Amino acid sequence: MTTLITNARLIDPEAGRVFPGSVLLRNGVIAEVFDTPDPAIGTDHVPQDARIDAGGKCLAPGIVDIGVKICEPGERHKESYGSAGQAAAAGGVTTIVTRPDTRPAIDTPEVLEFIRRRANEAAPVNVLPMAALTKGREGREMTEIGFLMDAGAVAFTDCDRVVRDTKVLSRAMTYARALGALIVGHPQDPALSTGAATTSGKFASLRGLPAVSPMAERMGLDRDIALVEMTGVRYHADQITTARALPPLERAKRNGFDVTAGISMHHLTLNEFDIADYRTFFKVKPPLRAEDDRQAVVEAVRTGLIDVIGSFHTPQDEESKRLPFEEAASGAVGLETMLPVLLRLYHSGDLDLPTLFRALSLNPARRLGLDCGRLAKSAPADLVLFDPDKPVILDRFQLRSKSKNTPFDGARLQGKVVQTFVNGTSVYRSA
Repeated sequence: MTTLITNARLIDPEAGRVFPGSVLLRNGVIAEVFDTPDPAIGTDHVPQDARIDAGGKCLAPGIVDIGVKICEPGERHKESYGSAGQAAAAGGVTTIVTRPDTRPAIDTPEVLEFIRRRANEAAPVNVLPMAALTKGREGREMTEIGFLMDAGAVAFTDCDRVVRDTKVLSRAMTYARALGALIVGHPQDPALSTGAATTSGKFASLRGLPAVSPMAERMGLDRDIALVEMTGVRYHADQITTARALPPLERAKRNGFDVTAGISMHHLTLNEFDIADYRTFFKVKPPLRAEDDRQAVVEAVRTGLIDVIGSFHTPQDEESKRLPFEEAASGAVGLETMLPVLLRLYHSGDLDLPTLFRALSLNPARRLGLDCGRLAKSAPADLVLFDPDKPVILDRFQLRSKSKNTPFDGARLQGKVVQTFVNGTSVYRSA
């Protein structure tokens, strides 16, 4: 199968540049990247119906989204692999890396095999599962990491259930280190953060909401980094959202530890004032931070200190969200909205497009040892074609996810996905 995409603005996160060019796709990989919008040499044999004129729109590596919750098994009414896969394709996400916080947790090879089979049947995009670090995500006994890796697990995490017992965590990290497994941690001190609905400060006090200090994130990260130093394990912090957590992250990298960090789209584009009207669609975990923190983490993404941006897609049904703020479930959907929302940072001048796709595509692919995330010859033909300037008013009821819990309902955005390719095949095309 051959496709030639011409007249595009190519975004190359490896080279850090944007340039006019064309891309030839053949047999599921990128066969050639041309520095000209309309190449002739080597493309004469491509039939006319296999040519796509991008019309000057942007072509970038498909997004690799680490930390997506799919609610199979246990809560299929909130999200299935079919609905999540369609939402991902419409959002330019070509690889979703799923969380194990399902019911039951993905903590055995048998459950993992069920997940992989369902994903292959229903999702039009690539699906890579993470597995639980401890059985039942209860923090008492580690899972069979080796068997789970053999079954296809790409990383291990208990998600937002932080392992409280440091000895259990250290043993799991030591075992993972011997197998070369990646541990994904949630840097929070659980004693401080349990029950919190917002970040501590004057604003939280005025709203009368239970709050957590940003130091809880710093303390959780300090503990995890100390264990990384002790065990030598490969470690990824799922979300670094506060300025206070950035210095220990920087020191860990400077000291040569195998540590990377991520952040959610929501913490890059929203702040604590967005919950002023007690709108529960803005309740996420960790809670939204102060504007100073938001600016600090945006700068950390720009410099590369924070490596990865994810949607942290967390579907919740209406019954879980239509509750008082303290009682409402945390989380927001983001597979379909992530790219147009993050393009706010491009239009504001905070991040350029290569930097954005370094964090969305290149870095997460590298962290997981994948070949995708690059706009280069022989790389997988997982690509997104999008118009960064297209005005959009977001309507949550038009989202393809089963759950509609987005904080951006009614927001005026700039940016729309035009077409998504997975292994060279078009899996989404806008009307």
